[in-house]
Amino acid sequence: MTVTIPEVDPDDLPELVTHDYGLPRTRAGWRALLDELDVRPSKGLGQNFLFERGVVDRIARLAEVGPRDHILEVGPGLGILTESLMGYAGKVTVVEYDHRLAGHLRATFGDHEGFRLIEADALNVTSAELFPGGELFSVVANLPYNIASGVIRHLLDQPHRPERLVLMVQREVAERIVAAPGDLTVLGVATQFYAQARILFDVAPTVFVPPPTVVSSVLRLDLRPELPLPEDEIPDFLRIVRAGFNQKRKQVANSIAARFGLPKADVEVWLRRAGIDPDRRAQTLTVGDWVAIRRAAPVLPVGDTSQTRRRDRVAARADEG
Repeated sequence: MTVTIPEVDPDDLPELVTHDYGLPRTRAGWRALLDELDVRPSKGLGQNFLFERGVVDRIARLAEVGPRDHILEVGPGLGILTESLMGYAGKVTVVEYDHRLAGHLRATFGDHEGFRLIEADALNVTSAELFPGGELFSVVANLPYNIASGVIRHLLDQPHRPERLVLMVQREVAERIVAAPGDLTVLGVATQFYAQARILFDVAPTVFVPPPTVVSSVLRLDLRPELPLPEDEIPDFLRIVRAGFNQKRKQVANSIAARFGLPKADVEVWLRRAGIDPDRRAQTLTVGDWVAIRRAAPVLPVGDTSQTRRRDRVAARADEG
């Protein structure tokens, strides 16, 4: 299934409503604010604070944020992207884990209509909790590197999904998400199942405090209006994909057979029924191929051994970055 995403004409986008929130205007000012808050950017938390306003405004505009939108921002940090989003969106909900940064955000934006702060781990709060009643929302965020893949999967794997996501992530993660068959990973297949993905532009390390050692990319995900499988079949679809990549250098029949403890001959019959050559490797299969494999699947074994679960976690970390 293909989703056509029109190119964005800047002249058609909403105008920014400016407001002075008292945030710094220079790199030195941002460093001084970090010192004032006693925040030492943590490599473990993936904290690299963006300070270039031209970049965040471009992100908000390419996300096509307008006054009717409710935007979720994960990991707002010092609030420079929040400031831009507040100028475009009707409502902005931010989720911040660091209590010092949460206090700063509350003091900066808390008195303004349309702003809401959730002090929590973004991986432990659901979309249903953030947007009860099925309220529509989109995600615009500069994701901390260490949780970027996990946040994307967390948001997409829930029944209440965003309409679109515009995210700054490590370039390597963005490339995995938009990869073509031949270079696909679990992350790429799982993301492309839900959304049409494209990289909008790259961001140099020099516009961050501290500068990261890698280039970042701004990625746009537009959710498919109709998913290729019913909701109740998605968990088994993802189990099969993970199984196929479990030993990604081996033939897909071997990987699936080993993962589910099934005879290889039975798996080969299953794959041929789906129109897939059992000798192919997982990274060469399209999302449509994996959907066909799910549709042709027998009843899958329930439960996994602890050894297999550990192996899957190691493989997922290697695949997702």
